[in-house]
Amino acid sequence: MPQAIIFDVEATDKNDAVIIEAASLDVISLTPFEVGNPWVQRYNPGKPISLGALATHHIMDEELVNCPSSSSFRLPAGTKYLIGHNIDFDWVAIGSPEVKRICTLALARSLWPELDSHTQSALLYNFERSSAREQLRNAHSALADVWICSKIVAQIIDKLHPTSLEAFWEMSEKARIPTVMPFGKHKGELISQVPTDYKQWMLRQDNVSPHLRKALEAK
Repeated sequence: MPQAIIFDVEATDKNDAVIIEAASLDVISLTPFEVGNPWVQRYNPGKPISLGALATHHIMDEELVNCPSSSSFRLPAGTKYLIGHNIDFDWVAIGSPEVKRICTLALARSLWPELDSHTQSALLYNFERSSAREQLRNAHSALADVWICSKIVAQIIDKLHPTSLEAFWEMSEKARIPTVMPFGKHKGELISQVPTDYKQWMLRQDNVSPHLRKALEAK
C-alpha cells in the first residue's frame, strides 16, 4: 500500500466542487524518485458540470451517467500524503480527509520565483521544452495531469533532496507560508512590514488560512 500518491481530480466547478474524475500514481520511492500503478476512474457527480469546468476538462455530463457516484470515492488504504499541484482544491473536492498535503505549486513558486507562470503546463515547458507540447495534448485529464505532476515532483526533489516523505511535507509547509499579504488593505506588502495592530485584527478573523496565520504570528 502506498504511503504517498500523486493525485488529481477533475470536478464540476471551482466552488462546491464535486469530483467527476480522479487519478493517482503511487510514489514507490522518493530517492531515487519512482512512481507506478497509474489509476483513473470517472464518477457521476449528481449535479450539472459548469460551463467553465467543461471548457477546461471537456468531460460531458452525459458521459458520466453510468459511472459510480462521486460519493463512493475513497483514497487507497494507508495513504498518508497527497502530492499535487494546488493540492488543496483536490483535497477539498474529496471531502478533506485526514492526510498531509504536499503542494507542488507552492514548492515551485519558492524554488523558481523568476518564472512568470507556475502552472503545470508552464513548468513542463520550462523543464522539458522540446517535448512539452506533445505531452500536454491531454492536459486537464486527471491521469495526464498526475503524470505531468510527477515530472515536476522529480525536479523539486532534485533541488531539495528530501530524506523522507515527512521531510518533503515539512518543506511544502514552509513553502506555503506567504511572505506578502494576499488580500486586504495591505495587499502586496511584505507581511513582516504590516502594522502589528492589523496583524492582530487579521488573526481574530475566522477566514484566515492556517499558513497565513503562521505568517502573521511570526515574530
